[in-house]
Amino acid sequence: MYNQIIKKLETNSSTFKSLLDDVSDEQSKWKPSPEKWSLVEIVNHLYDEEREDFRERIMSIFEDPKKEWTPIAPAEWVTEREYAKRDYKISLNKFLEERKKSVEWLKGLTSPNWKAVYNHPKLGEMSAEMLLANWLAHDYLHIRQITFMNWTYLSHIASSTKLDYAGNW
Repeated sequence: MYNQIIKKLETNSSTFKSLLDDVSDEQSKWKPSPEKWSLVEIVNHLYDEEREDFRERIMSIFEDPKKEWTPIAPAEWVTEREYAKRDYKISLNKFLEERKKSVEWLKGLTSPNWKAVYNHPKLGEMSAEMLLANWLAHDYLHIRQITFMNWTYLSHIASSTKLDYAGNW
């Protein structure tokens, strides 16, 4: 199971690149509504999650499962870290580079104890295995989000054209 998840994390790099490459500056900043995230915000969220959440926390469990985790605030980071002001292409490349580092690190582990557990003060027991599976689930949620953003942007720029021939969204 672990190798299969790690392989999917690796191949999702190509999926993200395909969905997010060749995006205009206008599209990268476009939002379907003010409360939604733009593509540049999504990409920077993925970048920070890659570095400060999943990989960091699995490492922490392996190194010292009793060590307290550094708090994270992914939703707040969008505005606090001013994701919308960042360069989209640079941000995408930074995320893809971090994913490459993550996959290399995961593939380089020797006999990791995936059952090792961190006892989170609010969420309870969290195993390295659970975090790994949720890392991939997080990818899928954002792949779905990005696909919807791409479809919504198309409907925005082709507003005089009906898209129902393609099928129901």
